[in-house]
Amino acid sequence: MNRKEFISSLGVGAAFALTATCLGACTKNNGDFLPSGLVEFTVDLANPANARLLTNGGYLIKDRVVVARTTAGTYVAATQRCSHEGLYAVVFSEDEWYCPEHGARFSLSGSGLNRDGSRGLTIYQTTLEGDLLRVFS
Repeated sequence: MNRKEFISSLGVGAAFALTATCLGACTKNNGDFLPSGLVEFTVDLANPANARLLTNGGYLIKDRVVVARTTAGTYVAATQRCSHEGLYAVVFSEDEWYCPEHGARFSLSGSGLNRDGSRGLTIYQTTLEGDLLRVFS
């Protein structure tokens, strides 16, 4: 029995319930981890709330952007939204961007490092002036 025959055998009510449930559960909300517009903000590194960025390898998430300090001590920033499926948040680990949901990996420049990361990742610019780290598109 193929799928069409199976759904027909369920009857209209059951077929509708099955379809409605799948449509609701299978819809992706690609906006959950996207910045709301152009990225433009500063991070005050003197603020104790941002202390994770004082340690090489540390990162934080602000305005749906992952801001990190590399093991070399430079600052990098990327979209929080993983390009693999668009639903999951990217984190920073061992000088690369990583999606813990499916294992997509990205270089610091946003290039995919494996099949799940092949679509790349949006990277933002950073500049440091004193204790203020500027992150921008």
